[in-house]
Amino acid sequence: MPDTNDLSAPTQSGDTNGRHERAAGSNDNTVSVAELLEREKSRAETLTPPGAHEADANPAPRAPDSASASRPETGGQQAGADQRRGPEPHKWWTLVAVSLGTFMLLLDVTIVNVALPDIQTALHSSFSDLQWVVDAYALTLAALLLTTGSLADLFGRRRLFVVGLVVFTLASLLCGVATNTLFLQLSRALQGIGGAIMFSVSLALLADAFRGKDRGTAFGIWGAITGLAVAIGPLLGGALTSGLSWRWIFFVNLPIGVLAVVITIARVAESKAPHARRPDWLGFVVFTVALASLIYGLIESSERSFHDARVIGCLVAAGVLLAAFLLIEGRGKSPMFDLSLFRKPTFTGGAIAAFGLSASIFALLLYLTLYVQDVLGFSPFGTGLRLLVLSGGIFVVAAIAGRLTSRVPIRFLVGPGLLIVGVGLLLMRGLDASSLWTHLIPGLIVSGVGVGLVNPPLASTAIGVVKPQNAGMASGINSTFRQVGIATGIALLGTLFTTKVTDEITRLVHGVPQLSSHAAQLTKAVTGGAVRQAVQSSPAATRPKIEHITTSAFTTGLNFILLVAAILVLASGVVALATIRQKDFAQQD
Repeated sequence: MPDTNDLSAPTQSGDTNGRHERAAGSNDNTVSVAELLEREKSRAETLTPPGAHEADANPAPRAPDSASASRPETGGQQAGADQRRGPEPHKWWTLVAVSLGTFMLLLDVTIVNVALPDIQTALHSSFSDLQWVVDAYALTLAALLLTTGSLADLFGRRRLFVVGLVVFTLASLLCGVATNTLFLQLSRALQGIGGAIMFSVSLALLADAFRGKDRGTAFGIWGAITGLAVAIGPLLGGALTSGLSWRWIFFVNLPIGVLAVVITIARVAESKAPHARRPDWLGFVVFTVALASLIYGLIESSERSFHDARVIGCLVAAGVLLAAFLLIEGRGKSPMFDLSLFRKPTFTGGAIAAFGLSASIFALLLYLTLYVQDVLGFSPFGTGLRLLVLSGGIFVVAAIAGRLTSRVPIRFLVGPGLLIVGVGLLLMRGLDASSLWTHLIPGLIVSGVGVGLVNPPLASTAIGVVKPQNAGMASGINSTFRQVGIATGIALLGTLFTTKVTDEITRLVHGVPQLSSHAAQLTKAVTGGAVRQAVQSSPAATRPKIEHITTSAFTTGLNFILLVAAILVLASGVVALATIRQKDFAQQD
């Protein structure tokens, strides 16, 4: 779940040198791009005398840096474009179109989770099927994020934005009419493709349309809308699922998408990057296949175990392909990933922090949703309402953290924020068969505080320590790590959850004659999100015992993956504290 996927409030702040002013959106990806563009805006305004734009709308063109020609978010080029072009006359329509597209994209990051149990029942999906419904979207988004930005620079940003809107809207229709799980998974992957195109282009369109103070206003409005989209996603998804059908969480995108396409074609100006380089197709293909093999192997391991030949083959293939990808990127002339960026400890620490945050709390949302709905029996709307405890904390604290970035070193926000998330996950542990949903409240609140502290400043660890011409790629890599974290986190936690549940059910049914032969059936019910169905369909005499066994097994598995996720994010926090250095930022001032 792009970011899911990332519920921070829109903020604006500037550091003591006036170079990191930003409009931070709520999604983890959108934060980083807004940070990038605002940084380049501030840099351009610092270097340009007052009135320069009005005095000379077409100064001599500046030769673009070849390293930035094909970046997904070419902040350096946008700063140059500001020097050459006047403001776009239909700029506010551009803001409307971009905001509509981004709202639709981010809504689908969180709206899907609360509908998964209903999807499972309607399409007779397994637990691994549900994992792929989420991971198919994250996988294609992560794989295409950098490549689609290069295509937009090459063929035109408005043109690619329209393509992204059409693909996403069509994919939403296909998701809504899906009659089986595979069709839904493929449609979700298509949504990810459209989402990657929209995300990589949207903020470049805003930067091209707006100048001066209007640009800050535009990013502030855009940030508020993105924050609203992610925050209300679970609640809206629950309302649509409970009141209408799970299919409406996808159908709701249709009027939004059509309206955005019409506005974009009629009112948004075209723009391209001069001397844009062609995408790194070889790197893209190898990276995509490697990531898909890794996730497939992890998800299948929950069904087949790590000793299965297919699982081993997929994991080995993923390792070989990732090694090949590193060789390709290290030797290529136009790499998709500039590996030299990882020589900066702060950049590496930021990437690890992005991965750790997504692979822990955001990957866990799938399992928390299943617990609240399937085990505790709340409706989709009731589940979405309860998840507001988490998103509300993120929303409020992010606004504060965005302003603290000008006064507090980044490491003392990112590192402690990750540690706080870890503490929150540990507070959620201790669940048992008699627990109520209120047991989760302290952990959800604390985790929300931690995420809110991390999200706004995290983008600076990617773009604040590199040269302006590398800022686009740095931002894209950080966002890719976030999506990879969600995809691999869901897959890995699912495998560990299944293993723990299987062991616990085997232990609990041992010595119960009437249930000892049903261990496999009960395990499938628990790991497949069918606890309540298994209880209700059992004979009245055994129903209390089955309810105790299945609920105990689910909570045991959930307690275990909460511990694993906590260790992961705590380790990420320690790494962030050790590697994110203020002097790396100072070197760029």
